[in-house]
Amino acid sequence: MAHPGIGTLKNERDYVVCCLLLAIIYLKEIHHGQIYNYQVLKKDPKKFYIQLFSIHGLIRSENLELGRDADTGGQVKYVVDLTKALGEHPDVAQVDLFTRYLDDKRVSSSYKQKVEPITKNTRIVRIRCGGKRYMRKELLWPSLDEYIDNVIRFNKEHEINPDLFHGHYADAGYVTQRLSATMGIPYIFTGHSLGRSKLNSLKNEGLSLEQINKQFNINRRIEAEEDVLRSTDMVITSTRHEIKKQYFLYDNHEIPLFQVIPPGIDIEKFYPFYYDEDENREKPEEFMQARHKMHSELDRFLKDTNKPLILTICRPDSKKNIQGLVKAYGTNKELQLIANLAIFAGIRKDIDNMDDNEREVLNDLLYLMDKYDLYGKMAIPKKHDPNNEVPELYRMAAASGGVFVNSAFSEPFGLTMIEAASAGVPIVGPDDGGPQDIVKNCKNGILVDSTNPDKISNAIKQILVDVDKWTRFSSDGINGVREHYSWDAHTETYIKKIKTVTKKHNQQHAEKNKLAFPGQRFKDVEKLLITDIDDTLIGDDESMHTLLEILSGQNKTVTFGVATGRSLDLVREILSEKNIPAPHIIISSVGTEIYYGDSLDSLQPDDGWSAHISYQWKPDRVKEILSQLDFIEMQREDGERRFKLSYVMDPSDDHLATVHNKLTEAKLRYNIAYSHDAYLDILPQRASKGKAIDYMSRKWHISPKNILVAGDSGNDYEMLYGKRLAVVVGNHSNELKKLEGNKSVYFSKSPYAAGIIEGARHYNFLDNGQS
Repeated sequence: MAHPGIGTLKNERDYVVCCLLLAIIYLKEIHHGQIYNYQVLKKDPKKFYIQLFSIHGLIRSENLELGRDADTGGQVKYVVDLTKALGEHPDVAQVDLFTRYLDDKRVSSSYKQKVEPITKNTRIVRIRCGGKRYMRKELLWPSLDEYIDNVIRFNKEHEINPDLFHGHYADAGYVTQRLSATMGIPYIFTGHSLGRSKLNSLKNEGLSLEQINKQFNINRRIEAEEDVLRSTDMVITSTRHEIKKQYFLYDNHEIPLFQVIPPGIDIEKFYPFYYDEDENREKPEEFMQARHKMHSELDRFLKDTNKPLILTICRPDSKKNIQGLVKAYGTNKELQLIANLAIFAGIRKDIDNMDDNEREVLNDLLYLMDKYDLYGKMAIPKKHDPNNEVPELYRMAAASGGVFVNSAFSEPFGLTMIEAASAGVPIVGPDDGGPQDIVKNCKNGILVDSTNPDKISNAIKQILVDVDKWTRFSSDGINGVREHYSWDAHTETYIKKIKTVTKKHNQQHAEKNKLAFPGQRFKDVEKLLITDIDDTLIGDDESMHTLLEILSGQNKTVTFGVATGRSLDLVREILSEKNIPAPHIIISSVGTEIYYGDSLDSLQPDDGWSAHISYQWKPDRVKEILSQLDFIEMQREDGERRFKLSYVMDPSDDHLATVHNKLTEAKLRYNIAYSHDAYLDILPQRASKGKAIDYMSRKWHISPKNILVAGDSGNDYEMLYGKRLAVVVGNHSNELKKLEGNKSVYFSKSPYAAGIIEGARHYNFLDNGQS
C-alpha cells in the first residue's frame, strides 16, 4: 500500500511517526470499506455465510431515515435489524446486507461508503445499480441485471461464496433468483408487499392499468414475483394472512414452501414505560434527551398535555387512512374531551416538494384539523427521529394512559403495533392482515373495521375509559411481544428452516450437476479459450478433435467457448453435425447473445449482457434507414435477431461509407461488422464479439492475459484486437491483415484448429506442454 507525501526517513523518530501515520490511514480505509479482508469470512465450514438483498431505499446501520419517502419505511428497519440479529446467532459466520451504492448530494455521504461494518461479522455492502443518483424503486428495474453482474464480480473478486441468498421485495427477488440460477446457491424470498395487491388497490382508486404501469412498473414487478414463486427454496412471511390473502392471488402460489416467521423488535430499545419509574435502572441519556424534545414538540400543539395521548406513527400514504383516524376523533366530542391526538406522519420540510400521494394526504390532514377545529387538541409535528424519539413516543403514550392506533385499510404486518405493545401501549387496529396475528398472540387491543370512523373512535374510547381493560392490554402486550416477537425467537426459527432448505437444495444439485451453474464453473476457472466456429474451429476435423481432446484434459482450469455470427439455433445445428461437445460459453449472433451451460439443451442466457447492450438500440429505425439503399439486401436465413440485423452487401468502400453516413445522420447508435466481403451486420453500439468477451472478463474477474481468442474474418476483428492473447489462423481473410505487427496478435501458419493449437503453443497457454 503506497501513499504520497511520505518522504525519506531520516531517523528512528521519523520511522515511528511514519508507521503511526500509515496505521491511521489503513484503519480509516478499513472503516470506509476500501480495504477489507474478504478471505477469512467463513472460518468454520459448519456455519452459514448469508447474503441479504434489499436494493432500494436509504439503508445504513444507524440513524435510519425512516419515513423520508415511500421507499424508506419498515422494510429498511427490518433488514438492518435482521442482519444484526442473524450475526449474533452461533451458527452464523457472516451476514452481508447488499444494497445500492449512492453518490448524490441530495442524500447523506454515508450511502457512498462501499462497505460499512456493523459488527465483527456483519456489514452493509453497497453495489452500483443504475448510476449513482438516488431514485425511487420503480425506476431501478432496467438496471437490475447490471446489479447482478456487479454482485457476481464482487463475490468473485473477493473469493467469497455464500451459502444462501435472501431477497427482500420484488426487485431483490429478481436479483436473488438470477444469482441462484447462476451460482447454484439456494435463495429464499420475503415479499414485504406484493404487486398484485398493489395493483388491485390502485385500480380501486380509479387509476388505469396504463397509468399504473407507467408510474409503478407493475407488470414487470408481478412477472418477477411469479418467477420467484416458481423457483425459490422458501418464502418467509410475517403472518398467515399474507399467504391466504396476498400470495393466493398469484398463479404460482401453490408451488413454494411458505414459512411464517414474524420479525422481531429490539426490546432493549422499546422497553416498557414503567422501567423509567425504577430509580435503580439506568436511563440512557439519548432517550432522556429525546423525551424532552418530544414533550417540547407536543407542547407547541396541545393545550392540555396531561390528557391521555392517542398516537399514530406512519407514512403519509392514502392506504394508511390517517384521514379516517382524524375523522373518528374530530366527529367525537367526548373523545376530544378525554384525550389528545398526535399524528407523526413521516418527515417533511416543504409539503409542496413531496410526492403527490404524500402531499395530498398531508393537505387533507390539515384541512380536517381546521374543519373539526382541533387546534390545541391535535398535534402533527414535521419530523421525528426513528431511533430514539419513536421509542420515547410510545412510552409517553403509555405513561399518559393512551392508545396507539393503526387505522390503515389493510395492514400486511404492523410493526409499529408491536413496538407500541412492547412499550406497554394498548392498540386499536384494522381487523385485517397482521394485526389479527398480533392481537391473537398478545391479547392487547381491539380490532375494528377501519373504514368506519365511528368504530375506530368507539374502540379507542372503550380502552381509555376502562382502567382495568387498559391495564390488562398493556401488561399482556409487553409479555406477548417478548414471547412471540423477539429477534432471538425469529433467528432461531430462521436458522432452523434454512438448514433444511439448504440441505435439500444441495442434495438436488449434487456434484455431478454443479457445473451446470456458470458461477460454479467460473469460481475456480483460470483461463478462457474462445474461438470462432466457421473456418476457425471447423474446417479440418482431425485438428479440431485434437484441440477438443486437449481442452477436455484441462476442463477444470480452462473454460472453452465459441464466438460466432451464427444464431443459437444455427450454432446447435453445426455443433451437432460436427459432433462437437457443448462449449461452456456460446457467444452468438456476432456477440449480441451470451449463453452458458454444459448441454445444448439447457443453456442459460446472460440477461445482464442483454440489458447492457439494449441501451439506445433502435432496430426498427435502422431497418427503415437501410431500406432506402439499393446495394444491400437483408439476409434470408437468420437475417434478424433481437440485437442483430444482417445484410448482404457487395464489397465497396463507398458502400460501407454510405451505410455509416446514413445511420450517423439519423443520430443512431450502432456498431458494424463486415466480413468475407459480403456480410454486413448492424449491432447495438455496445455489442460485438470483443465487447462480449470484455464483459465476461469483468463479470467473472478473469484477467485478459488469461483469455485466448481465435478467429479468421472481419467480424472477429474487434475480438482479436485488444489486451487478450489473440490467434489469427492461417486461412484468414484479407480483412485481418491490418492486425499484422500487433504484439498481442499471433498469425499462425497452420489453418483452422491446427492454427489455434499453434497459437496456444506460442503463448504457452495450456498446461504441461499439451498445447
